[in-house]
Parts: sequence; C-alpha cells; structure tokens
Amino acid sequence: MTGAVVVGFTPVQMSDWAFVLENVDYLFGGLVLTILLTVVSIVVGFLAGFPAGAIEVYGGRWSSGIVKVFGTILRGTPLLVIFIFTFFVFPIGDAFLAAILGLGLRSAAYQSQIFRGTLQSVSSGQMEAARSIGMTRLKAIYYVIVPQALRRSIPGFQNEFTIVLKDTSIAFAIGFAELLTRSYDLFVQQTTAVLEVILFVSAIYFVLTFGTNRALDHLQERFTIPTGEE
Repeated sequence: MTGAVVVGFTPVQMSDWAFVLENVDYLFGGLVLTILLTVVSIVVGFLAGFPAGAIEVYGGRWSSGIVKVFGTILRGTPLLVIFIFTFFVFPIGDAFLAAILGLGLRSAAYQSQIFRGTLQSVSSGQMEAARSIGMTRLKAIYYVIVPQALRRSIPGFQNEFTIVLKDTSIAFAIGFAELLTRSYDLFVQQTTAVLEVILFVSAIYFVLTFGTNRALDHLQERFTIPTGEE
C-alpha cells in the first residue's frame, strides 16, 4: 500500500503522523495546562495534607478524628464524583479552579497519609531529646521532627505526583481542555489518526512521569538521612 506501513491489520498512514505534527502546538497547549494543573494541585494537596497528617499524629481526639473522617471520605470517593461536586455544586463556575480544588482535596487526603506515616517513623527519642534541652512540643515538632519526616516522604510523594498527573485527564468531564481532551479533539477531526495521536500523547505522559521521578530520585539521594543518623 503506497504511503502506508502495515502493522498487523491496522494501516498506519504516514499522513496521519503529519497531521499530528501539524497540530503539535495545539497539543502542547494542553500539555502546559496539564503541567500547571498538576503542579498547583500537588501544592494545594501539600498545604492541606501536611497539616492534616500532623493533626492525625499530634492532634487531640476530636481534631484528629475529624481529619480522619474527611480523609476517609475523600479517599473513598471517585475523583469524577468529586469533580462533579466542585464544578456543579460549589459556586465556582470555572473548570480550571474546580479541577484544582477537586484534585487538590483528593491529593491532600492521600498526602496526609504519606506525612502521617513519615512523622510516626521518626523515633520518639527525638521528641524526648528536644524536650530535654528546653524546646516546647511545638518547636520540637517544627525543628526536629518535620525536617526528618519531609526527607522520608519523597518516595511516597513520587507516587502521588504520578497519580495526580494521570488523574488530570479526568478533568475532561467538567470541560477542562487538558492534554488528553485536546488529543480527543484532534482524532475526532481525522479518525484515521487515532493511534498516532494516542501514541504521541502517551509518549508525552511518559516523559513527564519519567523525568519528574528521576528528578525526585536525585532529590532523595541528596537529602537522605545517613544510615544510623536522625
């Protein structure tokens, strides 16, 4: 077949790849939105998730109980349902802000467990030593426990970043035109380019995930607490 490479029973038209390349700028516009949505949602999740994890470990009975209930609800609710609430129920009216709120809250619920685990992993002797030199409990948590817990949270944070990155694609349900939504817009224009568009977008997701994980690996190596030291 002239102008085509046959793979199995599916003809891959060279003109389809040309179609993808012609629309790279449109896809990259979605890529920028995807990165922005991921980063802002992770930050929102951290700002809410770290205090929540600390409250679960060091808070009182009522405060830790309330945080646990909200976290359990958010972790047990499908993200699509959360998006429906943030966009259609809350008076936000903007798909990007609704997506940030939905992803941020859900990420906070998971990040709280990452930080709860790392805070609890710091030996109780660290708190006792800090209190013995005159630190208040709050100062001991802030200056002694938290720096160690943040270092230990990097592996869990890697997984959370990957999950949030992939979950941005669900924002199409509320009309937010991120990367996957824009890829769909393209192959409905030219149905023979479906495979090429999907392969191209998948490669972009892989590069984002791989690059970020490697960067976090280097960060972990740099800030890892030496064996036997805390």
